[in-house]
Amino acid sequence: MPTDSPAPADTPRTPPAPAAPVPAPFPERAALPDPGPAPTLRDPDAQAPGPGGPASATPRGYRAVFAVAEFRAVFAAHLLSLLGVVVSELALTVLVYDLTGSPLLSALTFALGLLPYIVGGTLFAGVADRYPARRVLVVCDLLCAACVAVMLVPATPVAGLLALRCLVAAIAPVFTGTRMAALTDILGEGDLYVLGRSLLRIVSQSAMLIGFGAGGMLLTVLSPRGAITVTVVTFLCSAALLRFGTQDRPARATTGEGAGGTLLKESLSGARLVLGDRRIRALMLLFWLPAMFVVAPEALAAPYADAIGASPAALGLLLCAMAVGHIGAELFVGSALSPRNRSRIVLPVAAVGLLPLLVYAVRPGLPLALAALALAGAGAAYVIGLDQWFVDAVPQELRGRAMTVLTAGLMTVQGLGMALAGLAAEFFPVHQVVAGSGIVGTVCTLLLVAEVRRTDPGGCRIPKNETGLTGM
Repeated sequence: MPTDSPAPADTPRTPPAPAAPVPAPFPERAALPDPGPAPTLRDPDAQAPGPGGPASATPRGYRAVFAVAEFRAVFAAHLLSLLGVVVSELALTVLVYDLTGSPLLSALTFALGLLPYIVGGTLFAGVADRYPARRVLVVCDLLCAACVAVMLVPATPVAGLLALRCLVAAIAPVFTGTRMAALTDILGEGDLYVLGRSLLRIVSQSAMLIGFGAGGMLLTVLSPRGAITVTVVTFLCSAALLRFGTQDRPARATTGEGAGGTLLKESLSGARLVLGDRRIRALMLLFWLPAMFVVAPEALAAPYADAIGASPAALGLLLCAMAVGHIGAELFVGSALSPRNRSRIVLPVAAVGLLPLLVYAVRPGLPLALAALALAGAGAAYVIGLDQWFVDAVPQELRGRAMTVLTAGLMTVQGLGMALAGLAAEFFPVHQVVAGSGIVGTVCTLLLVAEVRRTDPGGCRIPKNETGLTGM
């Protein structure tokens, strides 16, 4: 399925395609995760494997997550489908450009990968709690495989290709939200869940870097439709892994408000309950707001590289620097810090995470810009602790819908942030727009941090596994 953090790219085989949006630093398309070193600090909860794991309590940290057989299936399915999606996005953009010669339609292919998230995440969120998670995940993968298969038909018009792209994007938040909620069943609600989510995010960031390169190489030997075929295979493999590698568990929404009504009623009721809760709303916004502002330097990387006279190779470095910083910081925080310390850094790191963008105010050269971007990417590591707060705040019967809304909103605000940054760059120099994003984003985040503190019930920042509860 699509990842927690989708990001488009555009490298045509023959005619030059227009510049495309770049990978967003947060994840989740993936979501959207990857193996990391064993933690250096002892963490009692991290030693206990989740349901389905081995009885021995020897693995710790990320290794403890991989000791859970069901998670290994989820991880492999995520990696396969994510790589397939990245390749298909690249190939589909090239295909649309080849068929139409229109830069606008080619760029629209990427936009349609973000815009339908809010529709799918709002109208279909009820699916995540109304039906068993395994069934939802497998059906989503099969629907996406069918949509991509239709794209391969030569008779499919460009309008049909774009419509199918929209449909796949509308399914993505349902899949991602369901998977996020299912991880609490597979790994429990404690530290293993937090590290499992971290792994999925790291894979999302890594796969973007690898997938775009792999897609570009594939397009040198295959036609765009030939490259898109890879995605059909990856979706089918993902469905098989989830079907035969995970347990069948009952649906969550058997009781409570909205249960038993129509799907639309359940979806809207769940969104209303989630957004109506002050604590959950504040935590959700803490995921969204920094992500909205931090995309500005990546969205404007091409014009900034041109403004400072950087080479195409330097542009590639500008696009990769934030992801590299994010991956490194997340691996460090997930492996070297205890759950208590991960919770302690959430608000301070979130508050200062956008400050490195202020370096752009002096129109820095390539080395200083790369350092600032890497630091800004590292600031996203606060979400590891935030994941635990969020799962603690959301009732189990609302968890699938809450995480679907979270995913849909995250993708939507990143797309909006890219669009606003591009609009601002029409009137102001690029370096001022990026610096301004850092200033405005920091002010907004500080206000939000104050709201999160006000809604803190008092014990949410002490992880369950450090108060005698395992959360398993």
